[in-house]
Amino acid sequence: MTPAQAARWRGERFAHLIESDGPGGAERMLASVAAELQSVGSHNIVIAPAGGEGWLARELSGTGVQVELYHLERPFSPAFANWLAAVFRRHRITLAHSHEFTMAVYGAWAARRARVAHLFTMHGSRYYADRLQRRIALRVACLLSSSVVSVSRNLARHLAHDLWIRPAGIVTIPNGVRPPAVGEGHASLRDELGLTSTDQLVVAVGNLYPVKGHRYLLDALAQLASHYPALHVAIAGRGELEESLRARARDLRVSERFHLLGLRSDIGKVLAGSDVFVLPSLSEGVPLALLEAMLAGRPVVATAVGEVPIVLDGGRAGIVVPPEDATALANALSTLLGNTALARRLAAAAQTRATERYTFDAMMEGYLALYAQALRNHPHDAWAEGVRDSERQPFHRTGSQANARS
Repeated sequence: MTPAQAARWRGERFAHLIESDGPGGAERMLASVAAELQSVGSHNIVIAPAGGEGWLARELSGTGVQVELYHLERPFSPAFANWLAAVFRRHRITLAHSHEFTMAVYGAWAARRARVAHLFTMHGSRYYADRLQRRIALRVACLLSSSVVSVSRNLARHLAHDLWIRPAGIVTIPNGVRPPAVGEGHASLRDELGLTSTDQLVVAVGNLYPVKGHRYLLDALAQLASHYPALHVAIAGRGELEESLRARARDLRVSERFHLLGLRSDIGKVLAGSDVFVLPSLSEGVPLALLEAMLAGRPVVATAVGEVPIVLDGGRAGIVVPPEDATALANALSTLLGNTALARRLAAAAQTRATERYTFDAMMEGYLALYAQALRNHPHDAWAEGVRDSERQPFHRTGSQANARS
């Protein structure tokens, strides 16, 4: 953020709302935006569910961003909307930014009650569209919000169709990331796994859920095993499929070459140790792990889901394969593992494309423009104007947590 931008946002008061609390893409994006705004002297609170993993509070520890925890005990709760509005008033919030369906609806509702500007971002898939009531509720949230943001053009088209709104009414801001830090003074991933210089390592980053498609990656490893006896696969992530994936690796007789790394905070080190990055997902928006791999200069194999083919420039910045096809995945991996010159060319193209289009700074520019527009167009109370005029000085708060029951 430039010095002029930092001065513009100093003293502003933001609320960031989300319905989940784990190391997923939406949570990571929210945390990075809140921390960036806090670093320039604005006041930020994150409103997240109680009883979750506590990941957001840990991630934001030391940034000055406060965390408020909520209990939402039933799908329709006017009491929860009242509580949110009270939180906005207590923190003198001037703009609320919600993420995903539940908080988009309740955030818009509470923001209207508290006379606060509001916008929301939708990530991922069309899960909101399975019931008419949800589509109606989300359409109402659109009408009550200054902006509706989608992380991909594909999702934006679905939103326009599903919610009966003009496509021009949805803004697409792709996710963006900073280059992952490799770090120094620690053993490399290859050393950690006991690999030699002749071993080849394919890495995936994603929680162990069915939608991430790791079973197809495991099947691809089995298909490649005889042709690439020094090939290993490692997955950074945790989740419900850990034991079933380990069992399948045993059945396929590749257990010694299949590594589950668990949840990692050193993604830069994980990527640095890989020969190829693979994204075998069945559904995605604009996955942060893919962008980080591209910025780290890794050759990529990814499935043609969501915005992935666009991110990879139609295959010019990585190999794109159909989802749920272990053979296609194995063939693409074999192509890169057996052709180092091609792998280097695609890695360089991926790094250039990510640097030009998918950085954190580019994403932040898009959101700051929407924030400025929302605040210009919103009829603020006199006290809100006074807050911004009197508080454009840097200040620092320690993170805190509070529980509220709807």
